Amino acid sequence: MDRQRTPRLSLDLLRGFRSAARHLSFTHAARELFVTQSAISHQIKTLEDQLGRPLFRRVNRALVLTETGAELYRAIDQALTLIDTATQRASGPWRTLSVTTTVALASTWLVPRLPRFAAKHPEIDLRVVSTNDLIDLKREHIDVAIRFALLDASPQPSGEKLFDYVQFPVCAPALARARGRPLQTPADLARHVLLDFETIVYGRPWYDWERWFMAMHRPDAKGAGWLRFSHYDQVIEAARKGSGVAVGKWPHLSEHLREGTLVAPLGAAGNATVGAFYLEVQETAAREAADAFVAWLRAEARRDGPAPGAAAPRATTPRGAAAVRAAARPARAARPPR
Repeated sequence: MDRQRTPRLSLDLLRGFRSAARHLSFTHAARELFVTQSAISHQIKTLEDQLGRPLFRRVNRALVLTETGAELYRAIDQALTLIDTATQRASGPWRTLSVTTTVALASTWLVPRLPRFAAKHPEIDLRVVSTNDLIDLKREHIDVAIRFALLDASPQPSGEKLFDYVQFPVCAPALARARGRPLQTPADLARHVLLDFETIVYGRPWYDWERWFMAMHRPDAKGAGWLRFSHYDQVIEAARKGSGVAVGKWPHLSEHLREGTLVAPLGAAGNATVGAFYLEVQETAAREAADAFVAWLRAEARRDGPAPGAAAPRATTPRGAAAVRAAARPARAARPPR
């Protein structure tokens, strides 16, 4: 009896797909990989033909992943990250400062700012591990963690709080000004398509809009329609293109709001503080490199300031990475990171 053979997929096809899925753009993927847009398009078509299923579809002129595409992207992204890390380890001395945080914070806040850190500290190599799992820092060889905890997490993290995590509706400026569909109160969301971020954490589903509606004491609220995405940067790209209203995260979107590519139409009335991010530094981390990175993180947090409409936080006395180490505890059970 013949058995269907699993297709052998080349690394070039997988890297092209990962880049296109991360950016939700063949053009951006082509720029990242230094190939033509037609080459990326051909790679995606070849991959879809080999799998026998579509990986992308277009919604309101925006590119989105199919269910198969989203599942494949998660697996490929993890696998290629492991391959790249192992290759780096095998190719020479391991002298990189390893940093971990949530996928959303890494893709929208940390990674876009790293050129500033590299310009200030060219002598420090960085390895960024983005995950929504509460990983064991020692086992995974992580030096610095930017941990997330909900307000009601028990016990509360003992490390230094870097910034609060605030949620609020965001959209493209043109959508906020659209006639006939005002967007001034939570009730107005019923007239708009809602762009939702959904993920699985510790075996349980998480939806950004559900969390925000609960915080606003409107658990039964709904939108005019829904578009759901498995990665937060995809949600934001759809919001920037005017596809609907998304749940903004602070400080994740500080630069988008500063540059005006996104706006918070409800102002402070739409803010819901649901948690915070805390620093945890391993005792085994290279002291000078870790101190420099922690100091840079604090400077970036001060640069952003408070969330839109929020009162400025009280000044605190900065602590070095050594003090953060002393306060931090080993990895422990906590509420799911976001």
